[in-house]
Amino acid sequence: MHLEECMTMLAVLKTCRCEYPKYDTNRDRPHWSFHRLIMQFVTKVPLATPEDIEESIQGAVCATKAMSTLGAFERKLALQIVVDELQRRAEEVAQYITIESGKPIKDARGEVQRSIDTFQIASEEATRINGEYLALDISQRNKGMQGITRKFPIGPVSMVSPWNFPLNLVAHKVAPAIAVGCPFVLKPSSRTPLSALVIGQILSTCESLPKGAFSILPCSREDADKFTTDERFKLLTFTGSGTAGWDMKARAGKKKVVMELGGNAPCIVEDLVPDLQTTVQKLVFGGYYQSGQSCIHMQRLYVRQELYSQVKVALIEAIKKLKMGDPHEDDTYIGPMISESSAESVEQMIQDAVKKGANVLTGGHRKGPFVEPTLLENVPLDAVAMVEEIFGPVVLIYAYKTFKEAVDEANNTHYGLQASVFTTDINKVFYAFEHMEVGGVVLNDSPSVRVDSQPYGGLKDSGQQREGVKYAMEDMLETRVLLMRNVANLVH
Repeated sequence: MHLEECMTMLAVLKTCRCEYPKYDTNRDRPHWSFHRLIMQFVTKVPLATPEDIEESIQGAVCATKAMSTLGAFERKLALQIVVDELQRRAEEVAQYITIESGKPIKDARGEVQRSIDTFQIASEEATRINGEYLALDISQRNKGMQGITRKFPIGPVSMVSPWNFPLNLVAHKVAPAIAVGCPFVLKPSSRTPLSALVIGQILSTCESLPKGAFSILPCSREDADKFTTDERFKLLTFTGSGTAGWDMKARAGKKKVVMELGGNAPCIVEDLVPDLQTTVQKLVFGGYYQSGQSCIHMQRLYVRQELYSQVKVALIEAIKKLKMGDPHEDDTYIGPMISESSAESVEQMIQDAVKKGANVLTGGHRKGPFVEPTLLENVPLDAVAMVEEIFGPVVLIYAYKTFKEAVDEANNTHYGLQASVFTTDINKVFYAFEHMEVGGVVLNDSPSVRVDSQPYGGLKDSGQQREGVKYAMEDMLETRVLLMRNVANLVH
């Protein structure tokens, strides 16, 4: 859709650069005498009209048969083209991510590499869609019965992606669809559409993909309602807020729904593994990477009482060293949040916790779209920051007496995406694995760790089904069985 306009827009973006505030040695006094381009447009993206959306859905339906009959080598080739182009344009695409989201450039470069990995995994998995042989002679009545299964693409897929990983979370939807042969229509976040348009630009060069195989449509929420309700889509895959996700599921009709929603990730420090410095370094990453704007951001930190004081002191010291400022600078750790209103929401959560008795150990202030990396102690159980997801650079720290108590407290949330445990005791490893109500448990690292080939998703209000290329592919495939009796005996 509007491909020529989008390509022109991307060419213009290569010359754009946003400016961000410079900080002096006193973190409480930022210099704000600059052009606040972070609050202004750097380019214009054409929005899809209802007619564009209808045309794209019709195109996906028409492309269903052609996509389903593509050879594995053709699907693999299309995915490899994306890999090669992203590798060639890696720095350019990283700059787009930083411009549109404010993500520190080193993190944006990491996201590009992860996206390359995601498409590479998909290109390999495209040739591994296998069925199985079934021995069905399970009783005298079924003597001579046998069967084979084969997996077929489910059909047109509707996709809605979020703003916080504008390239890789698009990759986690697009790559599996191409790998299995499903046409798709994608709505990228209206806040960060550029990365998705790059993917569309690259896919447009893949000659093996039939007309209508893909559409990438920035559009309004109102016009995007068909992504949820239209019965021509056979699967909806959504990543975003719980409020939006569960509402979409309720209105999705008969189609299959895959949702990766919010989190309130806990981390339990039972032991220092292998030492205090390494543990704290991983905790800092978990709590403040990408300014905490991740569903598996480490929000609650539970530290064994005997270790609490030294971990707290070391963590405060490490947090104070984090640089906040221009995300284009390689040593910036905390960039601006996605919007000033988002920063205000985080600030309100901090203030609510403080009013209810929490102590601010470090940080706690907002400067425009920037929120200082914050560590809160003694946050009560009824504080919003404890109950809900903080999509920002804020961590709550608690002491505990017994490991079982820590696991129980970690489960005391309506979310269940991912958690982590630092321990050298194998019995406690498996206790956590068997009793923590989450989709994944990370050992001796922060809960913010995600490998793009793993099954990724949550329980409770954190969603349903799993992402991760192989597992997303399974949701986009249907199993069909062929039953046969005495096949070999028919040969004369």
